[in-house]
Amino acid sequence: MSEPAALTGFPPASIKRLVVKIGSALLVDAQGEIRTGWLRGVVEDITARAKAGQQIIIVSSGAIALGARRLGLSKGGRGSLDDAQAAAAVGQIALSGHWASLLSDNGLTAAQMLLTLDDLENRRRYLNAAATLERLLALGVVPVINENDSVATNEIRFGDNDRLAARIGQAARADAVVLLSDVDGLYTANPHNTPDAQLVREVKKIDAAILAMADGDSGSGMGSGGMASKIEAAKIATGAGAHLAIISGETERPLTAWEQGTNGTVFLAQTGKRARQNWLAGRLTIKGQLMIDAGAEAALRKGNSLLPAGVTTVSGRFVRGDVVDIVNTQGQPIARGLTEYNSADAQNIAGKRSEDVAALMGTATRPALVHRDHMAML
Repeated sequence: MSEPAALTGFPPASIKRLVVKIGSALLVDAQGEIRTGWLRGVVEDITARAKAGQQIIIVSSGAIALGARRLGLSKGGRGSLDDAQAAAAVGQIALSGHWASLLSDNGLTAAQMLLTLDDLENRRRYLNAAATLERLLALGVVPVINENDSVATNEIRFGDNDRLAARIGQAARADAVVLLSDVDGLYTANPHNTPDAQLVREVKKIDAAILAMADGDSGSGMGSGGMASKIEAAKIATGAGAHLAIISGETERPLTAWEQGTNGTVFLAQTGKRARQNWLAGRLTIKGQLMIDAGAEAALRKGNSLLPAGVTTVSGRFVRGDVVDIVNTQGQPIARGLTEYNSADAQNIAGKRSEDVAALMGTATRPALVHRDHMAML
């Protein structure tokens, strides 16, 4: 095993802009009440960092759990979509009030932002959200963000705040994202079931071995994210050039403990993608899939566009400009991009040479099925 999290590639004190995600299991107790004493300690940590010159963004779960308690809803408010939306509407006002009050007690101003998946999947709204975050941070404000569960649907939602935090880190050009959890990092196996499981302290690349370690279950039953969602969040954050850490939030001052070298898992940032590529790579709404042959995969890895000749199979229903995944012969996604053709036309020209595409489609043809300028390697 490698050295403690605080001593790896990004010392916490060196981070200029940090996203801190707090899950429901930490924020809300079994009776559906906010753990005010614990939250006060987190706010003291945030205040110390703000005074040291760091810019902090909070992604806070807890609205549904709080609202369910106040409305007397069973299953923590997650028995149905209607219950979850109603619970979120009631709980969000209580949650934001607690954050605003505690931050104000420490001389900090809070701002609330409620976002849906569609807000960050739509390029224009994504840029608007990024601009708002930039201005708030420049003004010394602490944004407190949650998914807008009162209007989100089962089809269009993040479903967990781990991935929301990673996307916010991407939009805000954060240096790091920290997920406070009820576990202290990624283990080689589920530590609840495997006593000799080992903590993985540092991950330089998220490969098949790392993915195999993830457990999709949420231990508390209160939240919606398990280790699988945290790995997905790490893929988004690191692909956007931000480190991501999973640390335990069970201590009174979790950020201080992290800085002092507590247990945790650090996923180190990858570099090289441009802003538009980051946005593409981090998207969660994928409309289709293009399977390609080995020759096309080699061409993409050299920086070329995807031509119809290299496509073997087209699946899904999409229109020009939709996001599609490009997968290799093993079925592994290797790239993501904006398609130049709708799904019917893509099926028609798949495997065809350029001259044959021109004959099939007439004069209004585009040489690439996915152009390299609108593609991100995964």
